[in-house]
Amino acid sequence: MTQLAPYGAADGLVRVYPASAAATDAAATRPTPGLVWAHGGGFVAGDLDMPEADWVARTFAARGVTVVSIDYRLAGESDGRYPAGSDDVLAAWSWTIDHAEELGLDPARVAIGGASAGANLVTGAVLRLLGRAPAATGPTRPAGVFLAYPTLLAVQPAPGAELRAALDANPTADRFGPDAVRGMYEQYLGGPVDGASLTAAPGLAEPSDVVGFPPTLVVNGDVDELRVSGELFAATLASAGVPVELTLEPGTEHGHLNRPHEPAASATVDRVAAWIDRGFEPAASDALVASDLTTTT
Repeated sequence: MTQLAPYGAADGLVRVYPASAAATDAAATRPTPGLVWAHGGGFVAGDLDMPEADWVARTFAARGVTVVSIDYRLAGESDGRYPAGSDDVLAAWSWTIDHAEELGLDPARVAIGGASAGANLVTGAVLRLLGRAPAATGPTRPAGVFLAYPTLLAVQPAPGAELRAALDANPTADRFGPDAVRGMYEQYLGGPVDGASLTAAPGLAEPSDVVGFPPTLVVNGDVDELRVSGELFAATLASAGVPVELTLEPGTEHGHLNRPHEPAASATVDRVAAWIDRGFEPAASDALVASDLTTTT
C-alpha cells in the first residue's frame, strides 16, 4: 500500500491526508472521494494531532479517501469565539473545492464531517452554504455530511428514561448535563445562549431551515446525553425529506473516535466508508423516516 505523508496547506488552516493509491481498486485511479473533517474538543480544545483528527484522517486515507483536516480557531483563543470556527470551516471547504483537481478529488464525492463540537461547526457551516445565514459563502454544497456524536443545542431536552438510567449507571459517562452544555456554549458564544443563531446552535432548525441539506449520516454515542440533540436534528432532516442514516455505536461513551484502541472507533470508520461507497445513501436498516424520533440499530 502506498500512502503519502500528510502535509499542511491553506496557510496552515488544513492538513491534507492524501488517499492511499492502492487502498481499493476505486482509489487506485484518481479522482478519489474526499472528507473535509473537523475534530471535537468542546469548542475550546483539540488539535490536528489528537486521535480524533490524526487517527481518523489516516484511517480514511488508508481506505482511499483524501481527508482535509481543519485546524480551526478555538473559543479559548482571543479571536476564536463564534463565528471564528464556522468561518474557518467554510474557508477550508472552499479551499478544498477550489483545489480539488490538484488534490485528486472528485468534487461530486466530497463530504464534510465533524465530531462533537466539530460536528456543530460543520452543521452550521453547511446551513450557511445553503444560504440560511447572511455570511453564506462557498461554491458547492457537500455531497454528504457525517456527524459523529454531535452537540447541536445549547439547551437540549432531557434524555429519555432508558438513556437516563444508563447514564446513572455509568457516572463517568454522565458529563454533559444541562449546566455543562450551557457553559460550553456560553464560552463558545462569548455570552448568554439565549437568542443564539441557528448556525451556532443548529439543533434549533425547523424542517424549512434544512431544505436542500445534503444526505447525512449521524453516528451517536450509546451512553451519551448529547445523543439527544443528534437524534432531534436527524428527525428534523428526515421531516424535510433529507436522506438520513441515524445509528449509534453500541456500548460507547462520548468521543469514541478519539480512542482508536476501542473497536467502536474502527466500526464507525467502516460505517462511514460504506456510506461513501453507497454514494451517501443511507443503509436500509438505519434510514430515518419523518415519523422516527429515536435511533434504529
